[in-house]
Amino acid sequence: MRNDRNIDELQAFIDEQKATSSGFAEGYDEGYRNFRIGVMLKQARLNTGMSQVEVAEKLKTHKSAISRIENHAEDVKLSTLVNYAEALGKKLDIFIH
Repeated sequence: MRNDRNIDELQAFIDEQKATSSGFAEGYDEGYRNFRIGVMLKQARLNTGMSQVEVAEKLKTHKSAISRIENHAEDVKLSTLVNYAEALGKKLDIFIH
């Protein structure tokens, strides 16, 4: 259970930094949102059984562009997200909570 302890320690560190540094909290939360977007895109692609190359071909771009979208989702245009979803045969829905 060493990994659980490491995760708990990491979460405690993050919580402490967020409580003491508004800059850390803001940067962390934004980075995490971007990370989640990339993970959701990759998971949607994997669920369809498509490769990055196949998505790139549908979007008339290169595999490296798809990798960049999935791994560095900051500054991704909404139109790119819509096109990515359509290439997977999916629809993009956005919710504000």
